[in-house]
Amino acid sequence: MGQADIIHARTSFADTRASAPAGTGIERTGTPGAPVRLSVDTDLAAVEQDWRAFEQTADCTAFQTFDWLETWQRCVGTLTGTTPAIVIARNGEHILFILPLAVEPRGFVRRLTFLGHDLCDYNAPLLAPKFSAVVGSGGFGTIWREIRALLQATPALGHDVIVIEKMPERVGAQANPLMSLGVRLNPSGAYQTALSGDWEEFYTAKRSSATRRRDRTKLKRLGEMGAVKFVRPEGASDVTSSLDVLITQKSKAFARMGIANMFARPGYTAFYHALASQPRLRSLIHLSRLDVGETWAALNLGLTFRDCYYHILASYDDGEVSRFGPGAAHLRELLRYAIEQGLKRFDFTIGDESYKRDWCETEQRLHDYSAAVTLRGWPSVALSAGWRRLKRAIKQTAPLWNAAQRVRSMVAGTRQKQAPAAKEPSE
Repeated sequence: MGQADIIHARTSFADTRASAPAGTGIERTGTPGAPVRLSVDTDLAAVEQDWRAFEQTADCTAFQTFDWLETWQRCVGTLTGTTPAIVIARNGEHILFILPLAVEPRGFVRRLTFLGHDLCDYNAPLLAPKFSAVVGSGGFGTIWREIRALLQATPALGHDVIVIEKMPERVGAQANPLMSLGVRLNPSGAYQTALSGDWEEFYTAKRSSATRRRDRTKLKRLGEMGAVKFVRPEGASDVTSSLDVLITQKSKAFARMGIANMFARPGYTAFYHALASQPRLRSLIHLSRLDVGETWAALNLGLTFRDCYYHILASYDDGEVSRFGPGAAHLRELLRYAIEQGLKRFDFTIGDESYKRDWCETEQRLHDYSAAVTLRGWPSVALSAGWRRLKRAIKQTAPLWNAAQRVRSMVAGTRQKQAPAAKEPSE
């Protein structure tokens, strides 16, 4: 089936149920025998069975799994007024792709974006292995126009702007079709390393003898403070307590750096607790600690999906143990764990921290796309596009980024010093 067949079918689509109520499937079907059919659903339960079956073979990341996004919508999306817009394209009876979009209110505008975009390090479609062969080079542009028309024709999904961010250039083995939309580079990159051999072989290849010697010295000093153990929490109480400590440690780190605390946002803490507490997600969610005696010195929540470990949330205790690098020691244990589990990739995900470059040989470029759909949306798109360009310029220029981080930390330190004084009662 060639590209011409797809394009001809797309341009002949007619909206058959544009006025259907929210929560039902809306379809654009073509002329008899058309090779592709589009539908959109606002009810995740309606697409759960097809989604779960499709993700078993589709090219995607852990952030496009049904469990991740359904949990986000239940814990966060319902609080923020987000409406899912799950677009499914079928080639005959077979799913060609699933595009997990959503419409969310932002001030005076409604924004089309990826579902769960704020807590997804990679936003992308789920693609059938045959997707590229069916659509062909450049064929997605016509499909995207049909998707936009379908969404705008659905009452619950009308929007003023399109803002889709953090898109990888490739999804599994295939090129990401959304790269054809006129994208711009995201301010941040993402980093990944290939895992091979055993731990000692990998470690020796990645770190110099001097670095390994320093690592051993620090680990020895940690051992003098108590037995050092790599622990995976077991039982509901241990999991809950561990995640609470991780969130507390991470929140303190945000405060020190002058970064807004993500866990203060509606539903974020509940989201991670919901993921970690579900026994059926144990194969996806990997929660671990590095204990030094009775101190939970470092914690991490990661994802294991197919052949990859995704490094998502990491924290460390800021007390005495912090002098000897418990976070770095924990990261080495996570790399060892991933290798021993037979995983082939360790994905540090989005963020340009220097320690990621120390371990990784591969940088993934991420991309953003924005467009105004209505006159109301033009000012919002112009402002956000300008801010993203400025942010990338700062982050990709080392002196500017280092200065910005210093200023941010100084402001945060000043606020922390002033906070206790502000709470003291007047005499």
